[in-house]
Order: sequence, then C-alpha cells, then structure tokens
Amino acid sequence: KMDAFDVMMVALRFNEKINQRDLDGLVKLMTDDHIFIDNSGDVDNNMKKGWEEFFKNYPDYRNIFTSVTVTDNDVVVMVGYSTCSDEPRLNGPSMWTAKVIGERVSEWRVYWLDQR
Repeated sequence: KMDAFDVMMVALRFNEKINQRDLDGLVKLMTDDHIFIDNSGDVDNNMKKGWEEFFKNYPDYRNIFTSVTVTDNDVVVMVGYSTCSDEPRLNGPSMWTAKVIGERVSEWRVYWLDQR
C-alpha cells in the first residue's frame, strides 16, 4: 500500500499536468482504464482525446486547491476553485476526487460547489 503522501503527490502531479496543458504527461499518469467523470455524472474513458480538445478550447483553464485530503482507500479529495477566461461556467468553487492506483490516476472526477 502506498503512503498517503505519495498518493497525494500523484494527484497533485496529475493536476499540475492539467494546469500546464501537458497531454503526454497526463497520459503517463493515467491507468489504462482511466475515466473522467464530469459534474453531471457523465463518464468519459477516452481522455487523451478529451484533454486534447479541452486544452484547445480552454487554454488558460486552471485548478487551484485550498485543501487536499487523502482517504484510507487512496482517494484524494481536493477542494478549491477553477479559473478560465474563455468559459465562465468553468470558473468557480469545485471539488475534485482522484482514485490513485500505483503511481497513476484511475479516476478523476469534478463536482461544482455552486449553481452554474
């Protein structure tokens, strides 16, 4: 079992790759069966293409975390907010969860914490 700090660092590295728009770096941190779940609960299992399109459409999107917690079952809970000048609906308080397996993320999920 991974140490909680190492689990947290995998999730923080994953988010760093999002903020840097580093598609190759993100893909390296994804498990083969990686999924993304959006605020409405829709699941996407082709996130290489998903992030590629997202980065093209929203080049200045960023996630900023104000707190990070690791659960006993290697889920990292990150609370904070996102910013994006191109799409107001991507601005605002959010919570993210990352399921970490080994050194990679098997699930990345976002929850909006306001009404958008």
